[in-house]
Amino acid sequence: MPSLSQRLRRLLPWGSREDAPVVPVVRLAGAIGVAVGFRPGLSLAAAAPALERAFSWPGAKAVALLINSPGGSPTQSHLIHKRIRVLADEKKLPVHAFVEDAAASGGYMIACAADDIHADPNSIVGSIGVVSGGFGFHELIARYGIERRLYTTGEYKALLDPFKPERAEDVARLREIQARIFESFKDLVRARRGERLPAEEGDLFTGAFWAGEDALRMGLVDGIGEARGVLRAKYGDKVRPRLVQTVRPGLVARLLRRGGPSMEIPAAGLLGGGSAGLLDPTELMAALEERALWSRLGL
Repeated sequence: MPSLSQRLRRLLPWGSREDAPVVPVVRLAGAIGVAVGFRPGLSLAAAAPALERAFSWPGAKAVALLINSPGGSPTQSHLIHKRIRVLADEKKLPVHAFVEDAAASGGYMIACAADDIHADPNSIVGSIGVVSGGFGFHELIARYGIERRLYTTGEYKALLDPFKPERAEDVARLREIQARIFESFKDLVRARRGERLPAEEGDLFTGAFWAGEDALRMGLVDGIGEARGVLRAKYGDKVRPRLVQTVRPGLVARLLRRGGPSMEIPAAGLLGGGSAGLLDPTELMAALEERALWSRLGL
């Protein structure tokens, strides 16, 4: 006859039963560091609360990450990666990453925080590299007789200003920064993936990306599969994945965020904040940036 404690456990939620292994699941989705409208974007500030709750879940056997990102800010990608590793080492929990549409560029950097990575056959994985982009409008404004007025202190404060002709020394300085970030990215991938990477790197670090099966061949992922199936195989049929919801800021906080601080000081502030109009140029550019990140992957 079952003991009283055993009978009581049967009345508790699945997550509290001893015979049901629990794996908290955190979804990390979107362009990294790109905030569009009321969406805060994927950043350490947005992801940290859910990660902390997941790794502090009582009785958790592991933590699973659902990753769906085309990349974005290298700094935010690295900060999220480091936070996952710190928590995993502190709580002594294995971490499993599952790629949905994409884990590309910074998205793959985050995936590398896991002990193993699984992808769908159609997932896009890789794009290990650094990209910067912009536009040149100096000929356009000259055609319409528009005079550019810009006042700065510091020789490089207006580096690569899109309304001024491009200077070779500015491009060289940008490429030097890109090279440093690129080396850091490659070192991280080599350290985390180790012997799973091919002996001959080939085009591994060329910025190329691959579909799931080819990513497996390249050593970028460890298997083909989705979260439920893989977790059942690892922890048994009774495993209970538990999605850890990301706490979104309140409406007032989200409204206030639209007029956040900037290091760029306008010469004249008579027109008010950028969000005063019906169409916020900042949000439009952020939306275009996010769309461009996905478009580079053909998605």
